[in-house]
Amino acid sequence: MSDTQEMPSTLHSLSGERRVVSGKPAIEDMSVDLNLRPKRLNEFIGQGKVKDNLKIAIVAAQKRQEPLDHIVLHGPPGLGKTTLAYIIAAEMGVNIKVSSGPAIERPGDLAAILTNLRQGDILFIDEAHRLSRIVEEKLYPAMEDFVFDIFLGKGPAARSLRLNLPRFTLIGATTRFALLSPPLRDRFGVIYHLDFYDELAIEEILKRSSVILRVPVEGGGLVQIAQRARGTPRVANRLLKRLRDYAQVKANGIITEEVALEGLLKLEVDSVGLDEIDHKILRTITSKFDGGPVGLDTIAASISEDADTIMDVYEPYLLQLGFLERTPRGRVATRLAYEHLGLPCKRDYRPQASLWNRERA
Repeated sequence: MSDTQEMPSTLHSLSGERRVVSGKPAIEDMSVDLNLRPKRLNEFIGQGKVKDNLKIAIVAAQKRQEPLDHIVLHGPPGLGKTTLAYIIAAEMGVNIKVSSGPAIERPGDLAAILTNLRQGDILFIDEAHRLSRIVEEKLYPAMEDFVFDIFLGKGPAARSLRLNLPRFTLIGATTRFALLSPPLRDRFGVIYHLDFYDELAIEEILKRSSVILRVPVEGGGLVQIAQRARGTPRVANRLLKRLRDYAQVKANGIITEEVALEGLLKLEVDSVGLDEIDHKILRTITSKFDGGPVGLDTIAASISEDADTIMDVYEPYLLQLGFLERTPRGRVATRLAYEHLGLPCKRDYRPQASLWNRERA
């Protein structure tokens, strides 16, 4: 299963899917995302450094008539890791086989996939950090020596059978690069990190998507969506689809700046992309606990949410905006959070101590 097809298997992934501004894939995204995905590298918008390096690697491999080195793509969900894997296969002119870490449960599953590959094919494994250790051990010789060892029988009569594999390229995608085991990480020849997109890149993506979806947009409609997309193309496309529905029912089918603002207000997405739950977390810290520090479990109990969900789904963007700080004593709301909520800062705010601050002092 691809990045757009993996079913949620944890509490925080389920919670993330229900949010309009979540970068995690939702069931409703499947068919539309396939149409909106660029097919070639020159159609892919943003991630300039990654694109430039990929162009060089692809041209060099084609000149040598060799497969690409094994590649790992890491970064937050919704930034285009799966899309890039399909583009690489298209640029190389080879087939791509798609699976995911949780789907490959046993070595036999991996053997079935590897033995069906042809020379130069690409194997894409999404959520590679969730591969089991047993499967990883079998993957090492396949990546290095292009062989797969199978043990037949048990006890003294057991014997080993070595299968030769065609030279293939493994592309692993992960949202949690640190969870890749060091032996697996070291076997990838190329590592690319995908960053969040700026507003201009998101606007370009939305322009392309609006043409494909045949959604008429006027004025600053796309600007309003781009400002709230949290730097994530998947979120931007999801908001565009929701506003398309709103415009068809409540307006004349055209997404103008006024229609966009009205629709986003209905979706409870504010000017920087925060939704109702983000606001609930910030207001809990600022109002109930005087801005903190307050422990994660206390916040979770106050808003009836799971602590892991808050840490994995909600906090990263709040930290990126500078609205929260993690301290040894708990979470602290910053002055920026008070200003965004329109609340007076109740106490003097001092940034979290750092080595830089200590040296200056």
